[in-house]
Amino acid sequence: MTSPLTIPASDGRWTPRLWGTLLVLCAAMFLDALDVSMVGVALPSIGSDLDLSTSALQWIVSGYILGYGGLLLLGGRTADLLGRRQVFLVALGVFALASLLGGLVDSGPLLIASRFIKGLSAAFTAPAGLSIITTTFAEGPLRNRALSIYTTCAATGFSMGLVLSGLLTEASWRLTMLLPAPIALIALVAGLKLLPRSEREKDHNGYDVPGAILGTASMLLLVYTVVQAPESGWGSVRTLLSFLAVAVMLTVFVRIELRSAGPLIRLGVLRSGTQLRAQLGAMAMFGSYVGFQFLVTLYMQSLLGWSALHTALAFLPAGAIVALSATKMGAIVDRFGTQRLIVVGFVLMITGYALFLRVSLDPTYATLILPSMVLIGGAFALIFPSLNIQATNGVEDHEQGMVSGLLNTSVQVGGAIFLAVVTAVVTAGAPGNADPQAVLDSYRPGLIVVTAIAGAGLLITLPGLRTRRRQRSVVVAKSSQSTSQEAEERVTVRD
Repeated sequence: MTSPLTIPASDGRWTPRLWGTLLVLCAAMFLDALDVSMVGVALPSIGSDLDLSTSALQWIVSGYILGYGGLLLLGGRTADLLGRRQVFLVALGVFALASLLGGLVDSGPLLIASRFIKGLSAAFTAPAGLSIITTTFAEGPLRNRALSIYTTCAATGFSMGLVLSGLLTEASWRLTMLLPAPIALIALVAGLKLLPRSEREKDHNGYDVPGAILGTASMLLLVYTVVQAPESGWGSVRTLLSFLAVAVMLTVFVRIELRSAGPLIRLGVLRSGTQLRAQLGAMAMFGSYVGFQFLVTLYMQSLLGWSALHTALAFLPAGAIVALSATKMGAIVDRFGTQRLIVVGFVLMITGYALFLRVSLDPTYATLILPSMVLIGGAFALIFPSLNIQATNGVEDHEQGMVSGLLNTSVQVGGAIFLAVVTAVVTAGAPGNADPQAVLDSYRPGLIVVTAIAGAGLLITLPGLRTRRRQRSVVVAKSSQSTSQEAEERVTVRD
């Protein structure tokens, strides 16, 4: 049933409450993305202040990823079962408190714990927020516009996090931890008044407790194993046994889901080629970009000697393109369809990555680096909203949280896995000496892998382009009271 909030004003414009609802949800997604990117630049200052080793510093980043990526499936289904509004607001409150804790602690373990809690809460706000949008805004142009703005806020938050972290860390790393707290509290207060009330799912055939436990545990172990593999060694007994355990747990999880009356994930949803392409495309898109950003940050700071702020500003054009496209993407999706935009976006992304292979130890930003940033920014602006629209279109309201959790899981797991792969490739080719040219040469295989990942994303999405070109005709019979003749009107419907 269409929510009253989905009805625009008589002149076609959105009502203030409709805008307010969307802004609250955008604020939460903005914070999630901001938190992922902002902490990286602050790590050296955190390590110096709290006397933390490199491995401990890694867990300040990995702790968030572990909580976020490990519990997204549970977060999405919980939103469906217990009410999207309730789950979103409670998780947002926990996020605010964890941000406050992270900015005040004087202990490395407590800081890591606060990061894990923030990741855990984001695992509930992200799928709950996306499913609130897809159940509040009617499918079609209205939802496309809302999702394009929503996903653009995520990409903008990620880009702005780099710049803000460079500025705030100059004063204190604690400001990078504290910044999300007041924003989350403001969004929480606004959400209490603006978010539409949602009922709990009825007739859901009980709670899939075994599936929830096993699904969450397998995702946690998978992310943990991938994060630790570069340090432990990909061929180590510990890593191999962990991957074996993940495989066994996922196999048992699938069997449970197939037999459960109320599964955590209805696996039948993945029989849809459109849905499967959206999930795999999300893994390829985000995984390739995370690997690219990792290598480019090392290149700019370690080899070129750029400051954190200088590096952040170098990425800014990509974020600016994404932000400026926010209000236009909905209309573009309506005109061209998601599949065409995803394909064009991957072509731009591959070209941007490939062009970056030209960089040297004495680059000219305007001719060597800026073109890649512009192309990658354009790619993100096209792909990210389109993937979200494609994944949630045609899904029943009571499964929107599940699909949203699945999409976010694909993004996070793809980022963790492909970053680990790129890191392993670069580490394997690392030179024994500190010669800058040799170090730069060791980065190039990693950039080639990044380009190949994006290429795989393009190959995954191309079959969908052929499917979308197929058109079916529907014959509508019309009868006339004045004559006995029947006229047939052939209506073409785009897939």
